[in-house]
Amino acid sequence: MTSSIPTPGMPSGLFRPDGPGPDEGYPIRIDRDGTWYYHGSPIRRLELSRLFSTVLRRDEAGDYWLVTPAERGRIQVDEVPFTAVGLTVSGEGPNQRLTFRTNLDAEVTAGPDHPIRVEEDDGTGEPRPYILVRDNLEARITRSVFYDLVERAETRGDGEEVQVGIWSMGTFFPLGRPMSRATGI
Repeated sequence: MTSSIPTPGMPSGLFRPDGPGPDEGYPIRIDRDGTWYYHGSPIRRLELSRLFSTVLRRDEAGDYWLVTPAERGRIQVDEVPFTAVGLTVSGEGPNQRLTFRTNLDAEVTAGPDHPIRVEEDDGTGEPRPYILVRDNLEARITRSVFYDLVERAETRGDGEEVQVGIWSMGTFFPLGRPMSRATGI
């Protein structure tokens, strides 16, 4: 019998290659909005999607798996498995806390263990913000929640560049790339 307990040096949230059962493919897909599908039909019971999400893992190659002690199966994820659909802010300045609610009603507070990152869409240049939820699994921050972050943002800068970002739990998270003070770009 093989063990699926992570070994030292192995990132948490990743399964061992010698872990449970043979690899399978499951007819499950998570779309860009965080909706779970089984055989092309949306899973309408939130409790079922929540249950599946507790055994969701992402491997080093970026593939997504449902992993139980008895078996594991690869699933399709269009972008990331969760969406951050709500935001609660408490406090102010560097000590404020930004707590996000996901589409599966999980809560995660941005900070050193749950960073916010923003990519730029190659085609449109639009920001694509994410927060780490757990174990290599992220939530895409929805547009309305991102606008709320931008509304609360502040600027920091040195002599040449200005960075727009937001604080949570003593960590400053940039909300885009730095801009030049001289040009504003």
